[in-house]
Amino acid sequence: MTPTRRDVLLSLLGASGCSLLGGKRKPFPVGTVVGADVVLGHELKGNISIPDVNQPDESTDVVIVGGGISGLSSAWRLSQDGRLSFVLLELEPELGGNARFGTSPITSFPWGAHYVPVPHADNRVLIRLLSEMDELDLEQSERLGEPVGKETSLVAELEERVFYQGSWHAGLLPHAAMTPQDLEQLHRFHQEIDRWVAFRDASGRRAFTLPVANASDDAQVTSLDRISMAAWMDQRGLRSVPLRWLVDYSCRDDYGCGLEDTSAWAGIFYFAARVQQPGEKSQPFLTWPEGNGRIVRHLQSLVAHRARRQQLVVDVAPRKGGLWVTMLDGPSRTQHTICADHVVMAIPRFVQQRVIRSMRDRPRREPQFDTSPWLVANLTLRQRPRERGLPAAWDNVLYDSPSLGYVVATHQQGRCFGPTVWTYYYALTDSNPQRARQKLFDATKEEWVEVVLTDLSRAHPDLHECVQRVDLMRWGHAMIRPTPGFVWSEARRRAGESMENGKLHFAHTELSSVALVEESIHHGVRAAEKVLAARFEAVTSWF
Repeated sequence: MTPTRRDVLLSLLGASGCSLLGGKRKPFPVGTVVGADVVLGHELKGNISIPDVNQPDESTDVVIVGGGISGLSSAWRLSQDGRLSFVLLELEPELGGNARFGTSPITSFPWGAHYVPVPHADNRVLIRLLSEMDELDLEQSERLGEPVGKETSLVAELEERVFYQGSWHAGLLPHAAMTPQDLEQLHRFHQEIDRWVAFRDASGRRAFTLPVANASDDAQVTSLDRISMAAWMDQRGLRSVPLRWLVDYSCRDDYGCGLEDTSAWAGIFYFAARVQQPGEKSQPFLTWPEGNGRIVRHLQSLVAHRARRQQLVVDVAPRKGGLWVTMLDGPSRTQHTICADHVVMAIPRFVQQRVIRSMRDRPRREPQFDTSPWLVANLTLRQRPRERGLPAAWDNVLYDSPSLGYVVATHQQGRCFGPTVWTYYYALTDSNPQRARQKLFDATKEEWVEVVLTDLSRAHPDLHECVQRVDLMRWGHAMIRPTPGFVWSEARRRAGESMENGKLHFAHTELSSVALVEESIHHGVRAAEKVLAARFEAVTSWF
């Protein structure tokens, strides 16, 4: 039975979304569905014949599989070293992975990750990258002894606002609507977070920091991974509805799962890892119209000549002379084999298991490596809808919505009028990710457009008249879910170990349990330095 319009809205927006349903459906704006090459990618589920050839078609020192930020960071490190030849293979027509971006006559805009917090002083790799990109104020950074972002890239005011009971409120909590009990619990929550910000283990390591590899593995810290964030809050009597909404929103925003499914370690990490000292605010954000596509632009400008797009890697196996990497060319559907001394796999675990022959021959079920699906929509507006109260912010959140709201691609221009692009994010946080993926792909393009416009009409009743087009991206496996027990699991630790006699290496945010750009860059550089250390005696680490 085909679901009705009301069924779809009820499933994806809940009862509050159905209450916004008008009578006759308005004409849909134009738009397309962009995204992963599902047809080519799903060929891995079939029985692709691997040619039994005696010689590879070509040889190189290193093959990097995956052109997201992890793969690009590996390529960046090898390119800067300059001693090894390498090839980067990417399934999609564009590089960037979850940091891909789009362009329009109005502005560039993100299709995924859209900001980078200014790093702490000990994150030397990210500081190196941002300095190369000319995104740090070097004079101020030197004077203060801490990285300082360039004023033009730091998020301009108003940074964030939340729509609650008919009006916009500054920040993410409508403080005016909070009771004394709510405020008391919020204060206690901040005290708990400050305690973890101040924590140092016997080696002087912080409980939570970026990259995660530098965080403490003290038993007090790792024990947080045994329970959910919801259970951790229950244990402390933190039952305030607005507070729990804020923490749930934060988990959905960074991890694609709600309070009940997020490890308490990951929940506290969100609030503590980017705070320098107790009582201070989190590190400020750097952003650009194309979001983290700005990083992609920079990295691909350095290594684009080494990248081959629309290449589906179907097999990685040890053969004569090294590791043989076999790929299927998307446009021609012909196969090609490269022999490499080392291979860096900068792709998700579930894809690795279908590509690496030794994994494929001895399949191992790893339910811990769950990923969450997301829907991202970019709305091109010919004009801005009328505002109620506060002017538009960079990040605009709807309190009663299951979505994450929208960011404004033109925010840094400082204009609150005229054409713009809004990027809308919806993490499908069902406890069963497979069921969530089914929802994502079962809804038609038209149904998703109606979901987006109906959701945003809570705050913008005249939005439909302002929208010129709506383009959609379905991310079936957007990010790893840091569920209880996964963050400090043996499975996660093992997944980062090199294989095939130290020739096959891994670089992906899954290895940190949190899908953050800082982790992408860290793992890409780390894997490249493993390759360099295996080949040369003299390697000066960037860490």
